[in-house]
Amino acid sequence: MRIAMVSEHASPLAVLGGVDAGGQNVHVAAVSTALAARGHTVTVYTRRDDAVLGERVPLAPGVEVVNVTAGPARSIPKDDLLPYMDALAAGIRADCLRTRPDIIHAHFWMSGVAALRAANELRGHDGVNPLPVVQTFHALGTVKRRHQKAEDTSPVERETLEPWVGRSVDGVLATCSDEVTELRALGVDPAAISVAPCGVDTELLSPEGPAVPKGRRFRIGVVGRLVPRKGVDLVIQALARLRADGWDDLELVIVGGGDPGPGEKDPEVTRLQGIASELGVADRVIFRGRVPHDELPETIRSCDAIVCAPWYEPFGIVPLEAMACGVPVVGAAVGGLLDSVVDGSTGILVPPRDPEAIASAVARVLSDPALARRLGANGRRRAVDLYTWDRVAGLTEECYRKLLETSQAVAMTGNGARI
Repeated sequence: MRIAMVSEHASPLAVLGGVDAGGQNVHVAAVSTALAARGHTVTVYTRRDDAVLGERVPLAPGVEVVNVTAGPARSIPKDDLLPYMDALAAGIRADCLRTRPDIIHAHFWMSGVAALRAANELRGHDGVNPLPVVQTFHALGTVKRRHQKAEDTSPVERETLEPWVGRSVDGVLATCSDEVTELRALGVDPAAISVAPCGVDTELLSPEGPAVPKGRRFRIGVVGRLVPRKGVDLVIQALARLRADGWDDLELVIVGGGDPGPGEKDPEVTRLQGIASELGVADRVIFRGRVPHDELPETIRSCDAIVCAPWYEPFGIVPLEAMACGVPVVGAAVGGLLDSVVDGSTGILVPPRDPEAIASAVARVLSDPALARRLGANGRRRAVDLYTWDRVAGLTEECYRKLLETSQAVAMTGNGARI
């Protein structure tokens, strides 16, 4: 089938680790590539954020990225992109008249707005069948507001548009069971919801291979976007507690960073460095900055545990990356981690925002090599069994086929109007 992916702010071509570049970029790139490997043709539509980008860029065999001009051709925070969704929808519609996709799959709520507008505008064109629209939210505004409160920078329109997207699309692919509960609370029809988790490249990320050298006997790691909700400051606090408890030969490596302007420093890095200095562990915290994805396994393998301590997490690819490398996970018991990390089997789950619990869990892993080996081995098996991108693509493909069958049946009755 011909698949149109829409990912308005998270281009699969983006460098990872910035404020708005992370798991969604990986997800869109990987699931598109895996779908193409299953015989489909995928076109990914994203907003042009750099004037030097070509209009059409090959990503993988069977996958092409189309950079649509929608607003200024420069990086813009995702929470400021809503005014450009009409232009994005127009670009998608124009290209779809040429490519004639069978289905549209939108990623994030604003992509859903653009995808629904494009699909509705395509309806009625000669030779264009009704296009089912599938939605993957990746994050929900209700959850973000609940945790960030006044610090939530989402546009006010999200409060009404996001539920509208969920209720208007033909199907919603949730990434975890916690998200299913949230979607139902938004009024999304449970019958329209399927689950397809995020995945991990279990060939690139594996226990075998080189590891970057440690500076101390023990190392724990944090990987991902450096934004306050990821809880990296909690891990630094846990490190200080561990040092006070006698774990003196321990370091923390932090991978990720924002995108400051020339001559500027990432404000979140500056904040975290200040916390490390205040707690007396600055000499034990290593800021690696952004690391190319194909070099990430070397850093993960160097760690005795990967710590994921977000306030909330729609899914979380980092725990899967650690598990694929056979490294134990210490994670907050929130969101997608409740599905991916099996407490006591592939990692240790702790209450959110609890540095003392993080420190205790890390100490448990570091002090028991047999436990660490068991957690790592079980994590690797779980990643291979449940979270390969081919399996995720298979679940996604199954959703598409069901919706196409329904769409074709509706088209035959002549009742194809979208609410």
